[in-house]
Amino acid sequence: MPAPRTRDALWGVLRLTVAAAIVAAIVAQLVRSVSNSLAEGWPVGGTVVDFFSFFTILSNATSVVVLVVGGVMLLRPGARDGRVFATILVCATTYMTITGLVYNTLLRGIPLPQGATVPWSNEILHVWAPLFFVLDLLLAPRRRALPWSAVGVITIFPLVWLAYTLVRGPLVVNFRTGDPWWYPYPFLDPHLQPWGYGGVALYALAIAAAIVAIGAVAVAVGRARGRLGGEARLRVSREHR
Repeated sequence: MPAPRTRDALWGVLRLTVAAAIVAAIVAQLVRSVSNSLAEGWPVGGTVVDFFSFFTILSNATSVVVLVVGGVMLLRPGARDGRVFATILVCATTYMTITGLVYNTLLRGIPLPQGATVPWSNEILHVWAPLFFVLDLLLAPRRRALPWSAVGVITIFPLVWLAYTLVRGPLVVNFRTGDPWWYPYPFLDPHLQPWGYGGVALYALAIAAAIVAIGAVAVAVGRARGRLGGEARLRVSREHR
């Protein structure tokens, strides 16, 4: 087992490497989306706004900032996660995990227009990056224990995003199809649900429950690891007295 400082440094480099991979994946998909719009004569501005209206893109973009900050902190000997950063980290962990779960359970089998997505980018954003955050939760050093109230904080961004999506959806035109509405995911489009907004509400409630459950598990794991880490540091301190 590597020494603590070596383990910190290795995990810090790993966080920075994954952050770079996510940036490459986001940029590659954005370039593909803009290129397709230019070729079809669609508005580039609308393409970019739609692109950054996907929960996947927002959660991955947030994760880049978290991984860079967290990676740099691990490369600094003795630095520990402050409460604010630890809260943002557990939020990113939850959002990335839900991104992976929703995509692989609800969206993976839905066919997309040929050439609309970059395959390797799609896998990084929806599979490998979420998996890394699960490993980070379980294995990364210096995880800080948080109070259970952090679960409430975790729910804020998804609720704001859901409100934004449902309010904006009927107000914009899908320039790709001509429909006078646009939603980033089919399960949030009332026109594709047998029960209209009732079907959307059921999906939203199910995903909200999943976010709360995953957030609670993430906080619980962090609390357990923080407690064990504190006990280990106390034991080492006593041994060196």
